[in-house]
Amino acid sequence: MPYFTEQARTYTECMDRIRAKYGNNFKVLDVRSVQKGGFLGLGSHEEIEMTGAIVSPPIDLETSKRQVLAAAGKAMPETSVSMQAMIKEIAKISDTVRSLNEKVDESINSSVVKTSVRQENNNHPSIQKLEEDLYLNEFSPFFVKTILEKARKEFPLDELDDYEEVQKKVVQWIGEKISIYEEPVLPIQGKKKPRVIVLLGPPGVGKTTTLVKLATLYGERGGEQEGSLGWRKKVRMITLDRYRIGAEYQLEKYGEWMNIPVSVVEDYDGLKKVLALYRQDVDFILIDTIGRSPRNYVELGKMKEILEACPAKTELLLCIQASTKIGDLRDILKQFEPFKYKSVILTKLDETDKAGNVISVLAEENKSISFITTGQKVPSDMERATVIRLLINLEGFAVDRHSLLDHFREKVG
Repeated sequence: MPYFTEQARTYTECMDRIRAKYGNNFKVLDVRSVQKGGFLGLGSHEEIEMTGAIVSPPIDLETSKRQVLAAAGKAMPETSVSMQAMIKEIAKISDTVRSLNEKVDESINSSVVKTSVRQENNNHPSIQKLEEDLYLNEFSPFFVKTILEKARKEFPLDELDDYEEVQKKVVQWIGEKISIYEEPVLPIQGKKKPRVIVLLGPPGVGKTTTLVKLATLYGERGGEQEGSLGWRKKVRMITLDRYRIGAEYQLEKYGEWMNIPVSVVEDYDGLKKVLALYRQDVDFILIDTIGRSPRNYVELGKMKEILEACPAKTELLLCIQASTKIGDLRDILKQFEPFKYKSVILTKLDETDKAGNVISVLAEENKSISFITTGQKVPSDMERATVIRLLINLEGFAVDRHSLLDHFREKVG
């Protein structure tokens, strides 16, 4: 079956051109808008493009049947049994062809209607506004494309007119792409191995301060304060960072304030010995590492060798700063991948009002988030990550906390 493509400034002009060429022997299969002319995007204009198929003129079955019968009548004055059978077969063929023509027309009309609706959805002001709001929050282009395609597919035109409802649904879609880290739970009684948690990350993301906040969150102060997980726990801190000025001193001072011992190690053997020393009588061992650029492969390799002294179930958490650009986020996640980190800690969320960059990249890389830090205060400026906490940081979106809490009830538990 031959096909054609025709373009014109308007829908009517395009149909006139097609009729001038093919009469009524055509079926339109697709209608879309295209940009024509201009240079480098300047001075272009929009035209209508139609794609269709050229069909043969419809068979006039009734006329054909009459002609057959007339010819048969001249040859045979009296209708025989065989002629009656032939007439019945012609009638069956006539009905079958008519039914097929009706189904083809229905299919083509349905395709044209769907194409028309799709074009209207693409150009709807709510779709355009949604795209602006997503980019305002610095979501990645791939993430934006995914959400827009879902919106075009799932929202009828009448629902697109209510942008508040569109936003409400889209916020839920964004939340469904956020993965929250599920922490292992320590047994309350009996012999147990300590949870060993290692903080990784590039320089300047706040690993040391975050480690101290974790120690406060999990542990005790002076043997009296009840841990936030429900019973008093013993915590030990270890640092591998003897190179950054003041890092060791800072951690030791915090340790004195919280009555938590701090050990400083430099190599695999040193870490192995300290871990063996703490293994039997503590609940948590928190390890601070040296801040290394994700592009410094040699130093990252050395640090990985040292950390091989840790037990098999050690939890490595990667600290990333909330304001990091999308491209740099991808690089950091990729370069620290050999450490097989379990989850991400989002630091310094107070220094930016955007979270789309982090949400989209973590979703694309299938990574979870465990904690969020929002300042320098210990321990108040740290919280466990929740879907709701990240969604309320969206700018330009009307976030309904009550409906979100209901929707993500199982996630926020």
